[in-house]
Amino acid sequence: MKVILRKDLANLGRMGDVVNVKDGYARNYLIPRGYAYFASEGAIRAIEIEKKRHLKKLEQERAKAEAFSQELSQIQLTIPMKVGEEGKLYGSVTPLIISEYLLNEHKIEIDKKQILLEEPIKSLGVFDVKIKLFQDVFATIKVWVINEEEA
Repeated sequence: MKVILRKDLANLGRMGDVVNVKDGYARNYLIPRGYAYFASEGAIRAIEIEKKRHLKKLEQERAKAEAFSQELSQIQLTIPMKVGEEGKLYGSVTPLIISEYLLNEHKIEIDKKQILLEEPIKSLGVFDVKIKLFQDVFATIKVWVINEEEA
């Protein structure tokens, strides 16, 4: 059965693509959940209009994310942590901790999943932390990890 995708689906295709799927998959999953239309002339016209609206919305969101990225890149975050005798941290600085400090100190709400750390920070110092704001829009903030006793 041919259907037109209303949303980007990882295994099938992008919004507006006409794909051929099994009848049961289309009738029981894609169409009831609003992921696809039956492929017809009217549906193709409707999806073209929806696609234009979607692209316009994405452009607006990208512009907002780029402006926010400039603002966010100016932020320097200071996180005091307990330190052991050898200068190692008790625990580590995780995306959740960075997210909480951004909210408490700067009133900026960023989901912990948007904060890109290859591994948690386990030492004192200054670190550049990337934050994903949109598909390909990133901001980099400076995170200072300092000794709690010196703060």
